[in-house]
Formats: sequence, C-alpha cells, structure tokens
Amino acid sequence: MIEIFGMVAISIMVASYAFEKLSPIFIATFSLGCALAAVYAYLLESYPFFFAEIIWSGVAFGRFRSTIKHQPSED
Repeated sequence: MIEIFGMVAISIMVASYAFEKLSPIFIATFSLGCALAAVYAYLLESYPFFFAEIIWSGVAFGRFRSTIKHQPSED
C-alpha cells in the first residue's frame, strides 16, 4: 500500500511539473505532490529524501504565491 501511495505522489509531481507553465494551479499541485512525496519518504524512513521534498514543497508553494500576486486581475 505504501508503494502505491508513493507512485501516486510521484505521478502527481511529474504531471504537475510538466504542465506548470499552463496555470499556477499546477505549481500548487506540484507543491502538494512534493509534500505527499515527503510523507512517503518519512514512512520509508528515508530522511534525506524527506527533507529534500519538504524543501521542494516550500519552494514550489512560494513560487505559487508569487505567481498569484503578480497576475493581473480580471475586473
């Protein structure tokens, strides 16, 4: 079951990374995928991977917030 969780997390990461130029929602989804991959790494007790994924998740979330702030409003 843990392997399936990991495959889903990594699939979310890869797919959202491939489409992140299309919409900021894919950047947010990439951040979520990284967080899920961090949980997977924690469950496997792979702590270097856990910390790397936490960092990636934070970086991606920061990019998402920055992108949202700089989008023109549609008023």
